[in-house]
Amino acid sequence: MSTAIREAIVNGKTALGIEFGSTRIKAILVGEDNTPIASGDHGWENRLENGIWTYSLEDIWTGLQDAYAKMAADAKAKYDVDIETIGAIGFSAMMHGYMPFNKAGELMVPFRTWRNSITEAASTELTKLFNFHIPQRWSIAHLYQAILNNESHIGDIDFITTLEGYIHWQLSGEKVIGVGEASGMFPVDMNTKDYNATMVAQFDELIAPKNLGWKLKDILPKSLVAGENAGSLTEEGAKKLDPTGKLKAGIPMCPPEGDAGTGMVCTNAIAPRTGNVSAGTSIFGMVVLEHDLKKAYDEIDVVTTPTGLPVAMAHCNNCTSDLNAWVNIFKEFAEAFGMDVDMNKLYGTLYTKSLEGDKDCGGLMAYNYFSGEHITGFEEGRPLFLRSAESNFSLANFMRANLYSAMGVLKVGFDILLKEEGVKVDCITGHGGLFKTKGVGQSYLAAALNSAVTVMATAGEGGAWGMAVLASYMINKEEGESLDDFLNNKIFAGQEGETLEPNADDVKGFDEFAARYKACLPVERAAVENHVG
Repeated sequence: MSTAIREAIVNGKTALGIEFGSTRIKAILVGEDNTPIASGDHGWENRLENGIWTYSLEDIWTGLQDAYAKMAADAKAKYDVDIETIGAIGFSAMMHGYMPFNKAGELMVPFRTWRNSITEAASTELTKLFNFHIPQRWSIAHLYQAILNNESHIGDIDFITTLEGYIHWQLSGEKVIGVGEASGMFPVDMNTKDYNATMVAQFDELIAPKNLGWKLKDILPKSLVAGENAGSLTEEGAKKLDPTGKLKAGIPMCPPEGDAGTGMVCTNAIAPRTGNVSAGTSIFGMVVLEHDLKKAYDEIDVVTTPTGLPVAMAHCNNCTSDLNAWVNIFKEFAEAFGMDVDMNKLYGTLYTKSLEGDKDCGGLMAYNYFSGEHITGFEEGRPLFLRSAESNFSLANFMRANLYSAMGVLKVGFDILLKEEGVKVDCITGHGGLFKTKGVGQSYLAAALNSAVTVMATAGEGGAWGMAVLASYMINKEEGESLDDFLNNKIFAGQEGETLEPNADDVKGFDEFAARYKACLPVERAAVENHVG
């Protein structure tokens, strides 16, 4: 097997996906059967600078090069081969955000990530103008807010893009984006798979009095659907990705996609009535729609699959950050007693312990708000843990409350879709770090949504693998083969996930927790307004 894999690497019968997550940049190389054969990652953290959540350009490039170098070193260690070529490459990142460049290609303000909740005025006005919900984190909201603020750079904008669009542009010279990510920059017309022309005209008319010297369509990246060629790695790009000089130019590159799109791919959830929940630093759930929603909801975003089908999304800024912080407290406790701590075992032990807790968490309450949450109406957040003197305060209930809290805002959003809109979903697939401990996060999500939840064997691979699959699809698809068929026939054929049906008592317990969650939101509000912490 290793000889065959080595030959595949030498002959470029591979595909590489690299995804920039909130806390980790991951690179996964897949072989001819689209299974991972080498990987590498790099940890990083966003910074709050001058009230803006951001990553520096230096962080972006050193992180990318380190993740790639570790993947290449993994391949070298396993197969005794240096990577000189790859069949295709694709880049993914956290959706949305704002990166404006001038004609010289210079970034004019620090990268504004999806995590920022600083565009409320723009979001509100554009939602009213378009009669279409424009979330605060979308690129167009950031752009219009900069215009409302009369920021000095707005007249010099030549190009705006998102993180993966920036990486792709720098490595290929092409100013393009996958349609799924495009739909998180500006509303997309499901028929043309391109930016909604009517809304583009409305926006241009709105800003015309400013005489900025540009039209919106001229500064947005071109929208491409999955499978289209998005350029190739340039000589300069090859050196940026692999400073050792071993990687050669000319490698085909597929349209860069957001983490929502890669999440859909790696859970095989791109057909109508399929859905998935991605749970990591942030958590979001998506359902591919059979038809448009009855009305626009502030709590629900409408984006697209990488092929351009409409998707309803409940996006929540916070998921595992507070959980991770608590697990690290237990790590410190163990180390204070001189114990060597295996983090995977620690997570597994604490998560599994939560299964012993009361179905409603014994009256305990937690808010994991490191940052604001649009769905529940918070522009900023404070992590909180609450209990009364009568609460059943145990380790099991403590962990269960924090795990429930990680899904609390998602439940609020999904209740709108499933209960108010009556959206039908046949299958919800979970992926991301929250589902690594078998049966825990999965059973709680099933309880939160009152729906069967499937976790695939590839759930832990996440979006980097999904991006590698999109790269593979571009070069390996047969004539007329849709992405849906490619996934069903060549990626997930014969692969069985583990499905958990919702437990009625768990559903009741989560509903009780959710009612208490909503009732205690004024406590979170008081913490924010009084600048607690």
